[in-house]
Amino acid sequence: MFETSARLLRLLSLLQARRDWTGPELAARLEVTVRTVRNDVDRLRRLGYPVEARPGVDGGYRLGVGGALPPLLLDDDEAVAIAIGMRSAAAGSIAGIEETSLRALTKLQQILPSRLRRRVDAFGSHTLALPPRGPLVDPDALTVIADACRDHERLRFDYQTHSGAAGRRSVEPYRLINDRQRWYLMAWDLDRVDWRTFRVDRMRPRTPTGPRFTPRPLPPDHEITARVARGIGESTWRFRARVIVHAPADHVRSRLPIPVDVEPLSEDRCAFEPGSDHPEMLALYLGLLGADFEIVDSPELVRTLRTISERYQRALAPSSGRRRWSPPTGGAL
Repeated sequence: MFETSARLLRLLSLLQARRDWTGPELAARLEVTVRTVRNDVDRLRRLGYPVEARPGVDGGYRLGVGGALPPLLLDDDEAVAIAIGMRSAAAGSIAGIEETSLRALTKLQQILPSRLRRRVDAFGSHTLALPPRGPLVDPDALTVIADACRDHERLRFDYQTHSGAAGRRSVEPYRLINDRQRWYLMAWDLDRVDWRTFRVDRMRPRTPTGPRFTPRPLPPDHEITARVARGIGESTWRFRARVIVHAPADHVRSRLPIPVDVEPLSEDRCAFEPGSDHPEMLALYLGLLGADFEIVDSPELVRTLRTISERYQRALAPSSGRRRWSPPTGGAL
């Protein structure tokens, strides 16, 4: 059993780790009675920590907002991970967070033990970050969306599509996905009655959020990220084609820059439907497959491939032509 002061810190740590706890759950974790939990909650409140209590069968405790900032209880690896994360955030794609991240990092480094400070300094002194090239995301919007995902609350927002059309959407938010320097939300679109992926930098959330919803069954995380990756690529494609490749499906998958559904037709033939904003870029990627292929349906791509083929043939013509022999000038040797 923990002593009182240690138990209070442990209770704070538990309240930070999860949004909602029941009294019996906390009592089991702390190895005390439910009455002791109630007394410890009262002690935390007197110290300025806003612990909220909900009565009833489904009641329990949660750490509210406001009041004093609870102390963070971190092990060595957690402290290093947070410090490295703040360094990365200072050069990330979230607008206005750079200076805040550096201030927080300075405070953390002042209290890190020397063994951990050396690990963080090694990371900072031997790494470089490229400046963000994508659009910056409003950190307040990102926080609102993340909270709605966590609390299973409907989200309303104004949205601008890739074509520039503006509209209002109402969704059940589920997952935020970070793809290099862009953020995406995977959500169930209530108006279109289907799963949709939204660019966060094009979203303007409306607060307060909507009512709570019952979460729908979700596939494993790796399937979610693969689905979003496909949606990211396909959502802005202007040109599509069905391509039959004379190579195994695994060979084609290994050569593609993003996950794409590849349909095996036989041991050495497969088909897939790539896309791009420009048929020239699509032709370039197909040339990098390292295998023969056929275009089933895309007149734009066929014309582009014919143009590129003719261009390459003209480029080869001078080097393949034979020069006429002529006698040396300047007299006989």
